[in-house]
Amino acid sequence: MSAYGSIAAPEPKTTLAVRTWDIKNPDCLLWTFPVVGSDAPSELLHHVHHLLNTEIQDGKTYPQETPLKYEEFVAYYFSSVTIIGLLVSVENNPPETLEEARCGQSWEVSLGGTYYIKPNYPGRSSHVKRSLINENAGFLVPEQHRGRGVGAALAKSFCEYAPQLGYKSSVFNLVYANNTASLRLWDSLGFSRVGLIPQAGRLRSGPEGGEEYVDAVVIYKSFV
Repeated sequence: MSAYGSIAAPEPKTTLAVRTWDIKNPDCLLWTFPVVGSDAPSELLHHVHHLLNTEIQDGKTYPQETPLKYEEFVAYYFSSVTIIGLLVSVENNPPETLEEARCGQSWEVSLGGTYYIKPNYPGRSSHVKRSLINENAGFLVPEQHRGRGVGAALAKSFCEYAPQLGYKSSVFNLVYANNTASLRLWDSLGFSRVGLIPQAGRLRSGPEGGEEYVDAVVIYKSFV
């Protein structure tokens, strides 16, 4: 939930469609499925819950320090629109549902990544959207699927879905400066670095549990 409490999202301009995106593996496509609220299979919700808490405990990407209880997680991550990205073989028939897309595989195998889209600010500024994700720019990508171009595909999908939901711009509040790959990705998609917050993150820095203070970059993109 936002620091401003519960915030109503803007009126969508259209119904979000299931889309496909190329990744580095030519044998697979990333299919993105928009999910409204927590209208997703229970097993998938629990899997994403586990992934998020793993990232929180790793202490390098999210500002939270303690794992979220399941109810807290659902309210935080599935309170508006969540995009589920599934890896699907190019040989499979085009799926219409999440279950068809995973084709009997476990969520651990089929889930390439996910993110959510919801307002950053209330009322008179609610047209400015926010999407908090792993990689310090907005995504939650399981470790076994990183380096495959999934994050880039999700970022491109975000730039299409957010305007369709009625958002006029996007602000990512905390993109930690040591995440250079993430910053380069958003740079390539036309985002601007509009602010720097010195020592905004107290992040874990090594396997021994050490910590360091890291600057955070505020990045922005207009959709109009």
